[in-house]
Amino acid sequence: MARLQGNAQGMKSVSLDQIWDDLRTGIDHVYQRQSMAKKRYMDLYTHVYNYCTSVHQTGTKGSATKRRNATSSSGGNSSGAQFVGLELYKRLKEFLDCYLLVLRDAGKELMDENVLNFYTKQWDDYQFSSKVLNGVCAYLNRHWVRRECDEGRKGIYEIYSLALVTWKDCLFESLHIQVTNAVLKLIERERNGEAINTRLVSGVINCYVELGLDEDEPCQKGPTLKVYKDHFEEDFLTDTKRFYHAESTEFLRQNPVTEYMKKADSRLKEEEKRVRDYLHESTNDRLARVCEEVLIDRHLEVFHMEFQNLLNDDKDEDLGRMYQLVSRINNALTELRNLLESHITQQGLDAISKCDDTAVNDPKIYVQTILDVHKKYNALVMTAFRNDAGFVAALDKACGRFINSNEITKKAGASTKSPELLAKYCDILLKKSAKNPEEGELEDTLNQVMIVFKYIDDKDVFQKFYSKMLAKRLVHHMSASDDAEASMISKLKSACGFEYTSKLQRMFQDVGVSKDLNEHFKRYCEDTADKRLDVDFSIQVLSSGSWPFQQSQTFSLPTELVPAYNSFTNFYATKHNGRKLNWLYQMSKGELVTHCFKNKYTLQASTFQMAVLLQFNLESEQNLSSLVESTVLKKDVLEQILQILVKQKILECDSEENIHGDTVFRIFYGYKNKKFRVNINQPLKAEVKMEQASTHKHIEEDRKILIQAAIVRIMKMRKVLKHQQLIAEVLQQLSGRFKPRVPVIKKCIDILIEKEYLERQPEEKDTYRYLA
Repeated sequence: MARLQGNAQGMKSVSLDQIWDDLRTGIDHVYQRQSMAKKRYMDLYTHVYNYCTSVHQTGTKGSATKRRNATSSSGGNSSGAQFVGLELYKRLKEFLDCYLLVLRDAGKELMDENVLNFYTKQWDDYQFSSKVLNGVCAYLNRHWVRRECDEGRKGIYEIYSLALVTWKDCLFESLHIQVTNAVLKLIERERNGEAINTRLVSGVINCYVELGLDEDEPCQKGPTLKVYKDHFEEDFLTDTKRFYHAESTEFLRQNPVTEYMKKADSRLKEEEKRVRDYLHESTNDRLARVCEEVLIDRHLEVFHMEFQNLLNDDKDEDLGRMYQLVSRINNALTELRNLLESHITQQGLDAISKCDDTAVNDPKIYVQTILDVHKKYNALVMTAFRNDAGFVAALDKACGRFINSNEITKKAGASTKSPELLAKYCDILLKKSAKNPEEGELEDTLNQVMIVFKYIDDKDVFQKFYSKMLAKRLVHHMSASDDAEASMISKLKSACGFEYTSKLQRMFQDVGVSKDLNEHFKRYCEDTADKRLDVDFSIQVLSSGSWPFQQSQTFSLPTELVPAYNSFTNFYATKHNGRKLNWLYQMSKGELVTHCFKNKYTLQASTFQMAVLLQFNLESEQNLSSLVESTVLKKDVLEQILQILVKQKILECDSEENIHGDTVFRIFYGYKNKKFRVNINQPLKAEVKMEQASTHKHIEEDRKILIQAAIVRIMKMRKVLKHQQLIAEVLQQLSGRFKPRVPVIKKCIDILIEKEYLERQPEEKDTYRYLA
C-alpha cells in the first residue's frame, strides 16, 4: 500500500502498453480457471490502480495545464480522465469479445442436453471469472466508470456488468433459441414422469435472470428479468398451456371426473414445486393462472355436472377437492353454491315428508329431523368447503326454505307450524319428567334448538307459544331446571333483543314475588281468626300484562274453598289498595284425600275436577244437569271433565259413550291404583283447541299493531315517502320478527290514514305524508 501511495504522490506516468501484456496474461488465467496466488491477484489489481492514477502527457504545456485537463470532460474530446479509463475499458471489452466468440463457435452446433451441459458449464465458469475480473478492476469501477455514468455517458458499465452485456451479445443471442428449446424439452420429459438433471434447467434460468441488466441505467442494482421473461417465460407458458390442454382432454376422456380432479390437483402442486426448484419466483402467479385456466376453467361445466353426483353420493373428500380447485377461478363458485342450496333444500323436504303425520304429534321427531339435515351439511360446509362464507350462506338459505315451508306446514296450512312445533319441543325439554337429560346434555340440546330458531321466519309465533308453555311450567311448578329456563331466555335475548324476552323475564319476577307474598299471607292467617282455615292454601299473583292467560270462564267455587278465597282477597286488599284480582280457575289445582275406597288415595286434580268430585260428598249420585247447575261450568267443558273421571275409573255411569243431561254418575268404589298419589289432572281437548285458536288470533292482532308502529316510526322520520318505499322499509324493519304480508301492510296504512296519522298527497296518490 505504501508503494501505491508513492506512485500517486510522485504522479508517475504508466502507459497501457507497459502493463497490458502481463494484465492480459493474468486475466486469461482467470478465465481459464487456473489457480492464482493472492500475490498474483494483487499484482493485477496494482496494474489497474497504477494505470488509472498515472498522469499522461498529451502535449508540451506545463503541468498546471495537464492537471486541469485530467479533471475535465467535454463532448467527444479525450480528456485526461477519459483517456486513462477508456483505453483500458476498450481492451477489456475486446478480450471478452474474443473469449466468447471462441465459445460461441464451440457451442453453435450442439442441441438438447449437450447444448445445456455446454451452456451451463461455460456460464458458471464465465460468471465466476467475471466476478474475479470485477474485483481486479475495482478501482476502475469506483472512479472512471462511476464518473462516466454520473455524467450520462451511455454504454459504459461496471466490469461485471460489461461481462454480462458481452455474454448476451456474443453467446446468448446466438444460442438462446436452442438453449430455451432444450430446457422446454427437458421440462416436458419431467412432466411425463422422467427424472431429469434439474441443475441444467436452473443453471440456464439463473443465467437468463442475471442477464436482465437495465442497459439504460447500468448502475442500478438487481436484474430487470426482461431477458428471462422475453426469451424463456413466454415460451414456457405457451408450452405449458399446450401440454396441459392435450393431457386434460385425453385424461377426462378416459377417466372419471373424480380421478381427473386428483390429477389436476397433483399437476398444480407439481408446477408450484417446479417454480421452487428451478424457475424464478416471479413466474409462479402467471404459471398458476395458465394451469388453472387449462386444467379447471375449461372444464367447469363437467365439474358442475359431477358436483350434484358427489352430493348425492356423500363424497365429502371429492367435494373438498373440487372446492379447492374451483375456488382458484374468479366467480366460479357461484354455481356450486346454488347447486348446494338446492340440494340441501330438497334433502330437508324429503326428510320431513318421510316423517308423515307423526311429526305433528311428536315435535321431537320434527325438530330432530331438521337438526339431522343441518348437522350433516354443516359438517360438509365446515370441512369440504372450508367454512366459505358463500357456502355458509347457501346452507342458511336452504335451511330457511325447508324449515318454513314443507310437507308439515302445508298440511297445517300455515308457515307458523314450524315455530309452534319448536316451542312445543322446548316445552318437552324444559318440563319436569323422568326422561329429562343431564344438565350438560340439556344445555347442548338447547343450543341445537337455537340453530333451528335462527332459521324460523315467524319468530313472533314461537314467542307466543313459548310464553304460554313457560307460563304453565312456572304456574304448575313443572320446570325441570330454573337454570335451564334462564339459559334459554338468555339465548333468545341474545338472538332477538331485550324486548323479545321482556315478558318472559317478568314472569320469573312474579314467581319470586309470589313466594314472598305466600309467606306474608301465612303470617297474616296466624295473626287473625283465619288461622282456623283447615285448607293448605298457596297462590301466585301474576301481573296481567306479562302472562298469556285468558279470563276464566264462569264457575262456582266449591264451598270448601270459599274461606281460603275470602281470606286471601281480604289480605290482598289491605296490602294493595285499588288492585283487582281476576281468578284464573282453569289454571288452579289442588289435592283431594279420599276416604271412600279400600285404600286412602290423594288425588291431584284441577279445580274444576275438585268441584265435581266434592259434589259427591252431598249426594252419592249426580246427573249431568245437576252438576252443571252446581258448578256453573259450560256443559261441553263439564262433559269432558266427567269423561276423564270415568276413564280414570273414579266415577262410573250407565252410558259412557252417550252422555246426556239425565246421565247419572256415581263413585266407583272398586277403584284401585298402584300409586297412592294419583295425578288425574289432564288438559281438556276443548281448552287446548280453543287455546291454539286464541294464540293464532292474538298473533295476527299483535302483528297488525307491530306493523302500524313500524309505519309510524318510518313516516315520522321520513315525513314524505312513496308507497313502494314504505312497504320495503316495513318489510326490512320487521323481518327479524316475522315476514309481514303486503296486503296486511296496505290495510294497516289505510287504518293509520283513518286515524289521521298519515295522509295521501293530493297530487301524488302513491305518496304518503306524516301528520304530526
